[in-house]
Amino acid sequence: MTEAEDRKPRSDEAKGTFDSEITSEFAIPEGLVVPKSGGEPETTSEFTVPEGLDTRQPPVVEPESSAFSMPSTYSTQDAPVAITQTTNILAINLTKDAPWQDRMRTMLRMPVAERPAPELVHKVEEGGPAVPRVLDLTLRIGELLLAGGEGAEDVETAMFAVCRSYGLDRCEPNVTFTLLSISYQPSLVDDPVTASRTVRRRGTDYTRLAAVFQLVDDLTDAETHISLEEAYRRLAEIRRNRHPYPGWALTGATGLLAGSASILVGGDVVVFVAAALGAMLGDRLAWLFAGRGMPEFYQFTVAAMPPAAIGVALSLAEADVKASAVVTGGLFALLPGRALVAGVQDGLTGFYITAAARLLEVMYFFVGIVVGVLLVLYFGVKVGSTLNPDAALDIPQRPLLQIAASILLSLAFAVLLQQERVTVLPVALGGGVAWSVYGAMHFVANISPVPSTAVAAGLVGLFGQLLSRYQFASALPYTTAAIGPLLPGSATYFGLLSIAQNRVDEGLVSLATAASLAMAIAIGVNLGSEISRLFLRVPGAERAAGRKAAKRTRGF
Repeated sequence: MTEAEDRKPRSDEAKGTFDSEITSEFAIPEGLVVPKSGGEPETTSEFTVPEGLDTRQPPVVEPESSAFSMPSTYSTQDAPVAITQTTNILAINLTKDAPWQDRMRTMLRMPVAERPAPELVHKVEEGGPAVPRVLDLTLRIGELLLAGGEGAEDVETAMFAVCRSYGLDRCEPNVTFTLLSISYQPSLVDDPVTASRTVRRRGTDYTRLAAVFQLVDDLTDAETHISLEEAYRRLAEIRRNRHPYPGWALTGATGLLAGSASILVGGDVVVFVAAALGAMLGDRLAWLFAGRGMPEFYQFTVAAMPPAAIGVALSLAEADVKASAVVTGGLFALLPGRALVAGVQDGLTGFYITAAARLLEVMYFFVGIVVGVLLVLYFGVKVGSTLNPDAALDIPQRPLLQIAASILLSLAFAVLLQQERVTVLPVALGGGVAWSVYGAMHFVANISPVPSTAVAAGLVGLFGQLLSRYQFASALPYTTAAIGPLLPGSATYFGLLSIAQNRVDEGLVSLATAASLAMAIAIGVNLGSEISRLFLRVPGAERAAGRKAAKRTRGF
């Protein structure tokens, strides 16, 4: 047979012929009879079930359960010991003696599955708390805090604390600039319950803010028994409370703030009176526009015009006064320091959407001030006003008088923020300390104004966080008014004046300096608060509830 024929497939006849001739070496030779042993079949296996043995078992019907239930074959007693590597694990220390802000902030930053179980609920109604009503109460409390200027992280912390105090531990609050929402999931297999609320009106009233913080503190206290109805009643009283200061007191505080600021930048008694009159007139115009429903942009525009007009008038009259100090004092009463600090704080704590919205609001307010002042200054330059931008270099150093002016400025700022009367004096003293630190670093040590402002603002933040932690209150009433003397009023004014005189490059440099000072204030306040949380202890607590939980990302 050739090689080509070997490669061809064989036919069926050929296959049958050759296959019949091939036998196995284990085949039984023909003619040999092998007796069968027993009655078993020829082919058996050691695993074959013997005849007569019934191996049928009834089908096992498992009860219907959750997909997250433990398997029926799992035993916790026979389970191996779970070992967790300690490397790169965040150690969380939650002590009951720590302020509720720290405890709730720590748990809020933890994943839901890793949060500790809530303590025994002591405010449960008959049949348990009504989940929709608890969520509604939580949203109303968060609305008051956000409308009062509180940071987004602190608002979420308060909302989480309220839910947890009523036993709703699987809650996820979410805060943006105008919308609050909260979601509660009873278990891993139940549908979540979600509610939301829109913040449409904002108002500055730190007395109301302190009352809301006191309510949240009482709700989180294990020894204070507050039912859901009692919490609603107290919240309604907080909303109905009148402002602690009447309208005429607010207008007078505006004038006092502007006059004190004019003293800081070298003014005298005449300048003090002129700046106060301009600021009060601007305040009344802003109230008039607000009563007509005009947006805040136009309110800031018209409020900035009277101080600038008085300054231009004094310059045209060639009066022997520092006209630039009049305009600067009026700007101090308008600069949105509260919104700036809150916006930067939201950005530093990771709430970027809310931070962007707050900073955009600050930009609109600032643009409104710029438009109002520039209109007046441009008109003044056209009619022959001799305002001098170089007057910024001629600010005299009068330490005692400037410290007294900074105390009065912070006191007036506290009244404008509607703070409780018991907090006004500490805040005023804090403003004096902040200006003293800034003056010592800038005027005596010749340090740049930006780091000097940041250090002074950091001390204000540390001071405010100290008082708020020991009184379980918000830190805003103790920090916002105290940074008043540090606001960049003079840099803003001289930048606008340079632009009005066609010295655009110098004006932009001055405005950039004002923006740097504003950022230094906001970052310094936030940094002082963070330092206090890291290192300061609370009486009776081993350590404030682990700020290590604030770790969010390493850049990837």
